[in-house]
Amino acid sequence: MQKPGSIEDVQALLATQNYVCGRALGTVVYLALTLGRPLFLEGEAGVGKTEIAKALAAGLGRRLIRLQCYEGLDAASAVYEWNFAAQMIAIRAAEASGGVDRDQLRNDLFTEEFLIARPLLEAMQPQPGGAPVLLIDELDRTDEPFEAFLLEALSDFQVTIPELGTIHAPEPPIVIVTSNRTREVHDALKRRCLYHWVDYPDFEREIEILQARAPEAAETLSREVVAFVQALRTEDLFKKPGVAETIDWAKCLLALDVINLSPEVISDTLGAILKYQDDIQQLQGSGAKRILDEVKAGLDAA
Repeated sequence: MQKPGSIEDVQALLATQNYVCGRALGTVVYLALTLGRPLFLEGEAGVGKTEIAKALAAGLGRRLIRLQCYEGLDAASAVYEWNFAAQMIAIRAAEASGGVDRDQLRNDLFTEEFLIARPLLEAMQPQPGGAPVLLIDELDRTDEPFEAFLLEALSDFQVTIPELGTIHAPEPPIVIVTSNRTREVHDALKRRCLYHWVDYPDFEREIEILQARAPEAAETLSREVVAFVQALRTEDLFKKPGVAETIDWAKCLLALDVINLSPEVISDTLGAILKYQDDIQQLQGSGAKRILDEVKAGLDAA
């Protein structure tokens, strides 16, 4: 599928994958696609940064290649490694046959036949359907040396393998980098990207998202769920619930055949929206009832 020709086309494309996209986000996605620039998305966990890459890949019919970042990730793990087991088998087979030309054997061992491509190298190679979507997820979890390496890869869309040389992408991948901002990512990398802060949605947009992801939920329940989660985000919690938790919670309530929220139901299902015991204890009992009363009063007034 061809890339969208307008901001509205981007929004419509993402909507086909049940991703509700505002105009500001649609604009920066359109510019990233049109200009061939990496897109750097920053925001709290669970606001839909990773889902953008998934929806874009599915909507465009492109392969999604995901590099999940973690502390200690290095260039070798992200780009390639050699299949040492297969190389050892080839060495023993050559020795068993006799008359080994060691120089030739060395050259034969370091070919694409024995190369295991990791996400960055895969993204530089031709893919069915066109250039893939490369998702570099949670970059803030890595160390600064990996950022420095990534700088070159994103600038020239190429990687270097000492034994084979430089591999340049025939068509640059669509790159989406995400960060939960657990630490600041270096300015040099951000400058090579278009930037967008993905914030929590407002009430009406979160209702839209919930209706797209859990359409079987009744309107009354959806409004109560969204209003309650948005009220939770104003509380002094260790980890505020994201949109992903809103959707998960609604699906849990549907599985329990819940029609309306009650303090008892909330206490029973807090594990779907809160992931830390201290936060759960804070909301158990009177805490949940207080927020629910405020939410219902606000919805009634509206």
